[in-house]
Amino acid sequence: MKAISGGKELLSGRVHSASLLAAVFFYTALYTAVYSALPAFSQGPGEGRRPGAAPVQLPEGNGKVVVEKVCSNCHPLERVVAARYTREDWQATINRMIAYGAILTGDDVPVVVEYMTRNYLGQPRPAGVLLPGSVEVSIKEWTVPTPGSRPHDPLVAPDGSVWYTGQMANVMGRFDPKTEQFKEYRLKTERSGPHGLVADKEGNIWFTAQSGSYVGKLDPKSGEVTEYKMPDPKARDPHTPIIDHNGTVWFTLQGASMVGRINPKTGEVKVVPTPTPRANPYGMAVNSKGVVFFCEFRTNKLASIDAETMEIREYTLPNPETRPRRIAVTPDDAIWYSDYSRGYLGRYDPKTGAAKEWPSPSGAKSQPYGIAAVGNILWYSESGVSKNTVVRFDPKTEKFQTWLIPSGGGVVRNMVAAKDGNLWLATSGVNGIAKVEVKGN
Repeated sequence: MKAISGGKELLSGRVHSASLLAAVFFYTALYTAVYSALPAFSQGPGEGRRPGAAPVQLPEGNGKVVVEKVCSNCHPLERVVAARYTREDWQATINRMIAYGAILTGDDVPVVVEYMTRNYLGQPRPAGVLLPGSVEVSIKEWTVPTPGSRPHDPLVAPDGSVWYTGQMANVMGRFDPKTEQFKEYRLKTERSGPHGLVADKEGNIWFTAQSGSYVGKLDPKSGEVTEYKMPDPKARDPHTPIIDHNGTVWFTLQGASMVGRINPKTGEVKVVPTPTPRANPYGMAVNSKGVVFFCEFRTNKLASIDAETMEIREYTLPNPETRPRRIAVTPDDAIWYSDYSRGYLGRYDPKTGAAKEWPSPSGAKSQPYGIAAVGNILWYSESGVSKNTVVRFDPKTEKFQTWLIPSGGGVVRNMVAAKDGNLWLATSGVNGIAKVEVKGN
């Protein structure tokens, strides 16, 4: 464990309204067909290539030399050519790579955008489906202070403040809903890649540093950050953190296919591998009995982990094509999951093994992602549609209701429910955060 003072206040100021959302549109490239979700800068030029595969040969044309030279510095060209995006999304993806550190001149950018669009063009994302209902909501959005931050996860702290991880800007952000003021804290370790976050009872903000391979604890009062380094060099890609009823910090390590535990009192860090290799453990949740559950994004499995022994038990979902990305727990301790691959909302009862699924309103390509439970009601986002949706599902009536996010959201990767029953989202693609206020709460 190493303590560093890295929480310098970066910026504070009044936010913009949704109509003044930043023009720079950092839409994040979707993961490849094999769900290799490691950030691009975490791989070397030789990593990620299939054993025995021939080197990628890019098509001839203006821009080929630049793509070969720049893109291969961070990840294999196989990963580049596997993607298929619209011109707008290629522009946004290249902007994202520049923010990560790719060296491209201003003259190179339009050349690369044209080259990738000409050779690797994808279809536009489908439109979100609007389903009416009796519930009224209002959605308000704010742009975070640092352009290109790519807010990843939101959090409502015990004091009511809203936090987010500025993954690309290497900052942790705090938003005061009463004053609509932001404060951002720059992390001392460069390119930490802050990802998920959770608050403890004392108000400390714990976060996973995805590319820095550590878990951090930020004290909002002093700005001091304590870093908890991984005990195993193979334990890379810390992803989603959560705190159980005893105050123990748990986290998934997606790229390493591990799950970790931190004892905040001693600073001890332990990690264990998942029984299924390359399972890509992703979202986490704790049930009413303090049992930690997580989903395995590269498989059709959910899992739980024993608090003492760290023994992992896996639960196989019925459809082999299911890819659960995030999970939520309702008061009956059922595990609800967003099936990113098939476009479904699912429910699994670990006690009986019973599973049930419902097709998401916007269809098979809707890519359900962030999910939260407010009592027995499920809320989640569809990230694969041109304007991301907010979806409400009532298990009692089995009815859906949907709303479009005004800015589009880009990709809403996660959402969290506040104590008042309202929801907060991180709208990564438009560099913002959003509040979904449910009327009548």
